[in-house]
Amino acid sequence: MIQTENFHFDLPAAIISLSEEETFALGKRLAPMLGKGDVVALRGSLGAGKTCFIKGIARGLGIEEELTSPSYAIISEYECLVGNEKIPFFHIDAYRLEGNGDFSAIGGEEIVYGNGISVIEWSDRIPALIPSGAFRIDFEILEDNKRSVKMTKQGR
Repeated sequence: MIQTENFHFDLPAAIISLSEEETFALGKRLAPMLGKGDVVALRGSLGAGKTCFIKGIARGLGIEEELTSPSYAIISEYECLVGNEKIPFFHIDAYRLEGNGDFSAIGGEEIVYGNGISVIEWSDRIPALIPSGAFRIDFEILEDNKRSVKMTKQGR
């Protein structure tokens, strides 16, 4: 089991998560690595753990609200704390988008290239709009609750 308080990883990292709690803890441990303008691009099939991971990131950034995947709204905005500064946290679900043009049409580029933190589920649906330097997280279902989570930072 991953101990949230003592667990540290460097990127790139390939980790096996054995439960939702561990996937949540991974997201929480990534949170301190994030700052203004960062983008986290997640890929993986339905039920692979993307939303659970994002909930961990949000908690690690001081967001107490319960996050749900914005499948129909596409973008949900929260306020998070980075250092002593409050900045926007955008939870984006690109599943229903038909591509880069759809995301641009709803103002996605301004969000992703802005001063907040953007976390994008189904980022493979909008590949041209994922900035260089984004954190990339790939999820793979291995069995039941067991997941492979591969984390890299683009440009490395």
